[in-house]
Amino acid sequence: MEKDFEKDMEKNFEKDMEKDFELFSDIFKKRKIVKPPAYPWQELALRVIKELSIPEFKRSSVFKVARDLPANVIERALNDTKELCQSGSKWQYFFKVLDTAQKGQKNKK
Repeated sequence: MEKDFEKDMEKNFEKDMEKDFELFSDIFKKRKIVKPPAYPWQELALRVIKELSIPEFKRSSVFKVARDLPANVIERALNDTKELCQSGSKWQYFFKVLDTAQKGQKNKK
Protein backbone atom coordinates (compact mmCIF):
# COMPACT_ATOMS: atom_id res chain seq x y z
CA MET A 1 0.00 0.00 0.00
CA GLU A 2 2.84 2.40 0.78
CA LYS A 3 4.42 1.63 -2.59
CA ASP A 4 1.17 2.53 -4.36
CA PHE A 5 1.04 5.77 -2.45
CA GLU A 6 4.65 6.58 -3.38
CA LYS A 7 3.98 5.79 -7.06
CA ASP A 8 0.91 8.04 -7.04
CA MET A 9 2.91 10.83 -5.43
CA GLU A 10 5.64 10.44 -8.04
CA LYS A 11 3.12 10.57 -10.90
CA ASN A 12 1.46 13.65 -9.45
CA PHE A 13 4.82 15.30 -8.97
CA GLU A 14 5.82 14.58 -12.57
CA LYS A 15 2.50 15.97 -13.84
CA ASP A 16 2.94 19.10 -11.76
CA MET A 17 6.48 19.54 -13.06
CA GLU A 18 5.32 19.22 -16.68
CA LYS A 19 2.58 21.76 -16.04
CA ASP A 20 5.05 24.19 -14.43
CA PHE A 21 7.46 23.89 -17.32
CA GLU A 22 4.68 24.61 -19.79
CA LEU A 23 3.72 27.70 -17.84
CA PHE A 24 7.33 28.80 -17.69
CA SER A 25 7.69 28.51 -21.46
CA ASP A 26 4.43 30.43 -21.91
CA ILE A 27 5.94 33.30 -19.96
CA PHE A 28 8.71 33.63 -22.52
CA LYS A 29 6.24 33.44 -25.40
CA LYS A 30 4.11 36.25 -23.95
CA ARG A 31 7.09 38.48 -23.20
CA LYS A 32 6.98 41.84 -24.95
CA ILE A 33 10.16 43.41 -26.22
CA VAL A 34 10.21 47.15 -25.54
CA LYS A 35 12.53 49.19 -27.72
CA PRO A 36 14.39 52.01 -26.02
CA PRO A 37 13.94 55.53 -27.39
CA ALA A 38 16.17 56.32 -30.38
CA TYR A 39 16.87 59.94 -29.40
CA PRO A 40 17.32 61.69 -26.05
CA TRP A 41 14.40 64.04 -26.76
CA GLN A 42 12.09 61.02 -27.05
CA GLU A 43 13.10 59.86 -23.61
CA LEU A 44 12.47 63.36 -22.26
CA ALA A 45 9.02 63.44 -23.90
CA LEU A 46 8.14 60.05 -22.39
CA ARG A 47 9.19 61.31 -18.96
CA VAL A 48 7.00 64.42 -19.32
CA ILE A 49 4.05 62.29 -20.47
CA LYS A 50 4.43 59.98 -17.50
CA GLU A 51 4.97 62.62 -14.82
CA LEU A 52 2.18 64.95 -15.93
CA SER A 53 -0.31 62.28 -17.06
CA ILE A 54 -0.63 63.80 -20.52
CA PRO A 55 -3.82 62.60 -22.28
CA GLU A 56 -3.59 60.57 -25.48
CA PHE A 57 -4.65 63.39 -27.79
CA LYS A 58 -1.82 65.69 -26.61
CA ARG A 59 1.08 63.24 -26.58
CA SER A 60 2.18 64.05 -30.12
CA SER A 61 2.45 67.71 -29.09
CA VAL A 62 4.78 66.76 -26.26
CA PHE A 63 7.01 64.87 -28.69
CA LYS A 64 7.01 67.87 -31.05
CA VAL A 65 8.07 70.40 -28.41
CA ALA A 66 10.65 67.98 -27.00
CA ARG A 67 12.12 67.65 -30.48
CA ASP A 68 12.01 71.35 -31.36
CA LEU A 69 12.98 73.03 -28.09
CA PRO A 70 16.15 72.68 -26.01
CA ALA A 71 16.03 70.07 -23.25
CA ASN A 72 16.68 72.62 -20.52
CA VAL A 73 13.56 74.60 -21.53
CA ILE A 74 11.41 71.44 -21.40
CA GLU A 75 12.84 70.41 -18.04
CA ARG A 76 12.34 73.88 -16.59
CA ALA A 77 8.71 73.88 -17.78
CA LEU A 78 8.23 70.41 -16.29
CA ASN A 79 9.69 71.47 -12.94
CA ASP A 80 7.66 74.70 -12.89
CA THR A 81 4.50 72.78 -13.66
CA LYS A 82 5.08 70.23 -10.91
CA GLU A 83 5.89 72.97 -8.42
CA LEU A 84 3.17 75.49 -9.25
CA CYS A 85 0.22 73.45 -10.46
CA GLN A 86 -1.04 71.40 -7.53
CA SER A 87 -4.57 70.87 -8.81
CA GLY A 88 -6.27 70.91 -12.19
CA SER A 89 -4.84 69.75 -15.48
CA LYS A 90 -1.10 69.86 -15.25
CA TRP A 91 -0.67 69.26 -18.96
CA GLN A 92 -2.46 72.51 -19.84
CA TYR A 93 -0.27 74.44 -17.42
CA PHE A 94 2.82 72.77 -18.93
CA PHE A 95 1.93 74.03 -22.40
CA LYS A 96 1.22 77.55 -21.05
CA VAL A 97 4.66 77.63 -19.41
CA LEU A 98 6.27 76.47 -22.65
CA ASP A 99 4.38 79.11 -24.63
CA THR A 100 5.55 81.81 -22.24
CA ALA A 101 9.14 80.54 -22.50
CA GLN A 102 8.98 80.58 -26.32
CA LYS A 103 7.60 84.14 -26.35
CA GLY A 104 10.33 85.20 -23.92
CA GLN A 105 13.03 83.79 -26.20
CA LYS A 106 11.57 85.56 -29.25
CA ASN A 107 11.47 88.90 -27.41
CA LYS A 108 15.17 88.58 -26.48
CA LYS A 109 16.18 88.32 -30.14
